[in-house]
Amino acid sequence: MPPKFDPSQVIDVYVRVTGGEVGAASSLAPKIGPLGLSPKKIGEDIAKETAKDWKGLRVTVKLTVQNRQAKVSVVPSAAALVIKALKEPERDRKKTKNIKHTGNISLDDVIEIAKIMRPRSMAKELQGTVKEILGTCVSVGCTVDGKDPKDLQEEIDGGDVEIPLD
Repeated sequence: MPPKFDPSQVIDVYVRVTGGEVGAASSLAPKIGPLGLSPKKIGEDIAKETAKDWKGLRVTVKLTVQNRQAKVSVVPSAAALVIKALKEPERDRKKTKNIKHTGNISLDDVIEIAKIMRPRSMAKELQGTVKEILGTCVSVGCTVDGKDPKDLQEEIDGGDVEIPLD
């Protein structure tokens, strides 16, 4: 039998949700039920927190649980940040499927995203993190300053494009 749960200790639970939507309580129950929290109430809190900025996007949410109180904070992935930077109109994921993100973002947007992702990046310098984000742009399917992100990565390697140090 596992040890008894101490309600005063801080526990972080990560859940992947669609922004602005109340997820199924059945998917939350196994993770937060043992902590003595209501899955339905937590689902509503998550939907309220993600509704304004992340509506319709898949994002990771961090639930910090202490004394049977959950605090919701969004931990966006690089792909979510890139799609948000594309400024596409909101879509209903039940009606429109398999969307192609064929927009264009600027290199400045990529650098801003890299600064946000910097603490979670494995790169030594910001230049490496920018190249990671460019790789995400390839996966998402968008262009950067009208160019293919792979070409931009090669230009960064060749020294044609300068990335600030911090």
